[in-house]
Amino acid sequence: MQEATPAPRSGEGPQAPRTVSIRDIAKEAGVSHQTVSRVVNGHPRVKESTRARVLDVIAEMGYTPNRMARALAGGLVRSVTVLTSDTSLYGAAATLRGIEEAARAADFTVQISVLDTGSAQKPADVAARVSRPGEAVLVIAFDAPGVRAWQALPAGFPAAAAVERPEDGRPGDRPQLWLDDRAAAAQATRYLLGLGHETVHYLAIPSSTTRVGQRAEGWRDALRAAGKPLPEPIYAGWSPRSGYLVARSLLADASVTAVLCGNDDLALGVLRAAREAGREVPGDLSVVGFDDAPHSAYAHPALTTVRLDFEGLGRGCFGLLHRLLEPENAPALPLWTEPELIVRESSGPAPSHRDRPKG
Repeated sequence: MQEATPAPRSGEGPQAPRTVSIRDIAKEAGVSHQTVSRVVNGHPRVKESTRARVLDVIAEMGYTPNRMARALAGGLVRSVTVLTSDTSLYGAAATLRGIEEAARAADFTVQISVLDTGSAQKPADVAARVSRPGEAVLVIAFDAPGVRAWQALPAGFPAAAAVERPEDGRPGDRPQLWLDDRAAAAQATRYLLGLGHETVHYLAIPSSTTRVGQRAEGWRDALRAAGKPLPEPIYAGWSPRSGYLVARSLLADASVTAVLCGNDDLALGVLRAAREAGREVPGDLSVVGFDDAPHSAYAHPALTTVRLDFEGLGRGCFGLLHRLLEPENAPALPLWTEPELIVRESSGPAPSHRDRPKG
């Protein structure tokens, strides 16, 4: 690897580090500078092997687009403000990572404004969170604060949003994208019914669209289609403690053999409550989470869950905004993977099916 900082000439003191240019990256990666530009700007027409090689060289040489030089030259410094609420939640944090990745590749700066529970109810409240009038805005609207911000955002701001699947499944009046977690919840419920469970109970996370959300609607869809008993959903929060507290009374009922949780954190709480109640997982009880957060594979037992591509959703959401801002130059929208059921150790046959003699 060539040195990005040249050695000082004989008799001279140390020189300031030389700025790594796009041509330096091209030379080191063995490609044209036009190819490097396409990689930096997220253009889809680059071979994946070439893209990976260029990105490796960029990381090794510490190249960053020189936005300050552009500003001093009178050029446009492009930026986007992301409005989001609780960035400690996996879905919001992963979506934000995807937005930042795509924005950086397109040479946009990203600013983040965290919404409070009671904030962003009026257009002026939302506009005050953006640094410049008319600046581009992305909203992560998975919960009530995000939805209020999205609904109150003044029309003068170019904007797009990552949202919970609309109840009718149709696009809104403004650019927005979502993952089909309703269909994914139905798939997870059918999986548990296929293991012989008479029904599936559901722990609901807070929703921004209906009282129990689109994941709950998918759960209901599957139970109704199978003609199975439809228990009342159990309203919970977002945290493992919330899941633990509501599961303690639920698991006192020995007839409960399968629980679908609105996220993986709730499922962790259910696993703890099951252990305290002497319920073996998956022998006596199957537990399925949602999101495939990083910790789900390392729970004990490892958690069966629904994998959602939040980072891909974030990249797609930025791509939607980029097309709105620069319709002639923005690349095609990036693809993201469909929700996928990941079967691990926390789910298994219903006790009646497991103990039934073969033959």
